[in-house]
Order: sequence, then C-alpha cells, then structure tokens
Amino acid sequence: MTLVQPSPELQINIRKELNEDVNTRESDLQHIKEWLLKQPHLPDTWDESRLMTFLRGCKFSLEKCKRKLDMYFTMRTAVPEMFSNRDITNPELKLVVDVGQIPPLPGLTPEGRRVIVLRGKTPEVENYNIADICKAVLMIGDVRLEAEQTGVAGDVYILDASVATANHFGKINPTLIKKFLVIVQEAYPVKLKEVHVVNVSPLVDTIISWVKPFLKEKIRNRIHVHPNIESLYEFIPKDILPDVYGGTAGDIQKFHDEWMEKLKEYTPWFKEQESIKADESKRPGKPTNYDDLFGLDGSFRQLCID
Repeated sequence: MTLVQPSPELQINIRKELNEDVNTRESDLQHIKEWLLKQPHLPDTWDESRLMTFLRGCKFSLEKCKRKLDMYFTMRTAVPEMFSNRDITNPELKLVVDVGQIPPLPGLTPEGRRVIVLRGKTPEVENYNIADICKAVLMIGDVRLEAEQTGVAGDVYILDASVATANHFGKINPTLIKKFLVIVQEAYPVKLKEVHVVNVSPLVDTIISWVKPFLKEKIRNRIHVHPNIESLYEFIPKDILPDVYGGTAGDIQKFHDEWMEKLKEYTPWFKEQESIKADESKRPGKPTNYDDLFGLDGSFRQLCID
C-alpha cells in the first residue's frame, strides 16, 4: 500500500490551505501534548504523527483540535461496535472486504486531495452488517492518520451504487448511520471536499435524500450525482482513477488488497487502541450524554423502499 505524498511544490500550496506554519507547528504540537496531559478523562499521550494530522485537519486551530480529539476518544467509548474487535481477518469483517472495495487511491488530484472509493462487487450479499462496513472504513481512516505524512488538501469520495439493491438498503439501521456520520463529521480531522455518487438509480436518489438531513450543510452542497462516468472526469483526472472508471491509475482490486494487507499489519495497534479512549467517570463536570450527542430522540424517519 503506497500513498503518493505531495511534491515539494504541492506541499507549499497544501500548507497554505491548511494554515500550516513550519516555524510554529512544533510548538502547536507541544501545546496539544501538554493539553492532553491535563485532561483526566483522556489519554496522557498519543502518537505525534496522528496529533499532527489532527492539527492539519483543524487548520492549526488549537481549540478546534482539542474539540476534535476529545470527540475522537469519546467516540471510542460511546460506539464500541465500531471501535472494538478490529481484526480484519475476523469472519464478519472478511465478508465486507471480500464483497466490496474501499481503497484510498495512491495518487493525488492537482489540488492535493486524496480520492477514496467505496463500491460493492456483487449484489448477492445476504448476511452483511452495515456496522462492519462502517468499522472497516474507520479502520482505514485511523491508518491514514499516520500514513498521510505531510498532509493533504482534503478528501474526495467516490460512492459507487452499481450493485445497490432494495434488499441492501432495507437493512440500514438509522441510528447506526447517524452515529457513523457524527463520528466522521465531528471526530475525525477530515476535510471532505467532494462526494461523487456514480452508477445511480431512482433507489439511490431516495437514499441520498434520506441521508442529507444528517449531514452538515456544507457537505450536502458538496455531493455530486453523476448521470454518466464522463461527468466524473470534470472533477477527477483519469490518471488518478482506477481502471473500473476508465482511468489509468491501475487495478482497483490491487489497491483494495494492498489496503486490506495494511489493515492486517495494524492488528496489534488496533488491539492496543481499544483501551485508549475517554473515561467519562473522570471527565470534569458532567459526563457526556450520548443521546444528546447523537440526537437520538426517536425522531428518525424510517427508510421506506418499495
């Protein structure tokens, strides 16, 4: 698994976009490390490279970085179904990775953005658990906290609905989806620049309409639905895209397999991280109310699919 890092010239532009000052970033990192030491409910220390990724994702706003880190470790406690038993060789996760493809692509767009693909390979899946899909996506996110060594100018997602069926979406758990979207939007230092939905159908349009209320407005405005693959090229050059989308970057299955091997290598790290999370009993003031955090007030609209 290789992620192409930005060229020196592109790094200059990315640092400008991320508000990264090479003269002060180390002192900012030290500030965050000292802040962690003072938080009784959070881990005392954590990987410096990942802390730097949080700073970059927060445009070096120290207060925003603190909020993100607090939320990140809180999510590990609040949503154990997505942050425990993270062994990619487990049967449940192996089913997900065998029937889908979820790789970040090696190259960067001209703006310095990373492209990530989420697609299924077959509609014949009866026993999948959407929590396992969410877990695998977040596992890749955790690896990227370290792997994006010098930072990127944001993420671009391609969501491929070519094998989506009513049976798949009929299994969606609204509460779980809300939790996942809160985690992605509030706990990870992700700068989501674009979402491209390809191989759409009326069914997919229904799903998008259902999910949009759970998204921040700026993210809703960054969703692009493509009637054909040609329109995707207006946003992402062919040399970044894999073969399945008419690109020249290479075989998407190869990229996927490399990422699954990387997740396997990280198994000891994932196991170690299960105990590195927020301890609500030690949080100053009131413990976090998870229902308030996720907006779980019983007001979810059920997803009706004929």
